[in-house]
Amino acid sequence: MSDTHTLSLDDAWSLSVRILESNGFSPDHARAIARTIWQGQRDECHSHGLYRLLVCTHTLKTGKVSANAVPELTDAAPGLVRVDARGAYSLLAYDTGRPVLIEKARKQGIAALAINHCYHFSALWPEVEAIAAEGLVALAMTPSHSWVAPHGGTKGVFGTNPLAFAWPRPEGNPFVFDFATSAAARGEIELHRRAGKAIPEGWAVDSDGQTTTDAEAAMKGAMLTFGGHKGSALSAMIELMAGPLIGDFLSLESQAYDAGAGATPYHGELILAIDPKIFMGADHAVHSQRAEALFDAVLGQGARLPSQRRYEARARSEASGTVTIPQALYDDLQALISEDE
Repeated sequence: MSDTHTLSLDDAWSLSVRILESNGFSPDHARAIARTIWQGQRDECHSHGLYRLLVCTHTLKTGKVSANAVPELTDAAPGLVRVDARGAYSLLAYDTGRPVLIEKARKQGIAALAINHCYHFSALWPEVEAIAAEGLVALAMTPSHSWVAPHGGTKGVFGTNPLAFAWPRPEGNPFVFDFATSAAARGEIELHRRAGKAIPEGWAVDSDGQTTTDAEAAMKGAMLTFGGHKGSALSAMIELMAGPLIGDFLSLESQAYDAGAGATPYHGELILAIDPKIFMGADHAVHSQRAEALFDAVLGQGARLPSQRRYEARARSEASGTVTIPQALYDDLQALISEDE
């Protein structure tokens, strides 16, 4: 028996929606959640792909997340739109607020979207890519649970606190990066744990504050920031920008709110959109080409741009029309389909 299972892209989408709806998510929430999970799997971002269906359904069963709350949009200021997710996952709230964010950015050059009271599990690059597809520059950030120790510490204070950025380009895919300010994403450690594999040194410490390569011990201890004090400072910035600034939880507060349920983090998200045509003015074409010269200087010496591997994976998946996941994961996903559907 093979240790992997291959699905068509259409089947991966259908399976995602079916699992979410059969577990109680409304059709609107199921499609919004499935879309970002499907995109992650298509781009071979396994830690944010179909595996995340296990996370979503577990959180729903804890009674923490709303399966059907309708997001509430508030036009808070000329440059600010708020969306209250009302205790649901963030994706439908993002879909609700994005058109208004784009409209505001095009009107005055820069705008912000604050999503409040949401559960967040997803990669940020699908969100900034969608904004870049409209010709806008995008920046997104969010805290999580306090799994990550500050530089020099051994106890969790920060979340994995991802930061994503997208720059639209005249042709082809945008320039995008999306990374956790922790040394690795939480999902990466969980995938190592599920596979019985050691994690690299420098990712985490155990509950005694000692460096560990044991994924199980890492999950019980604390994760570490990337780049020492630099990653720690960036993580603190994200806590402040996507926490108190928008009136939502810090990672410490999200962890306390969880109260041991093991649910997805509950907090807010901040997304900025910038219209380069307004910022660059009449010389927009000239300045856009200066940006392209920067990318050419990177690629011209054999280096890679962020997301290049992901775009290559996307091309492979779209060419073959398939994605491949571990057989054990596929079996676990099948077990999530309600017998009552």
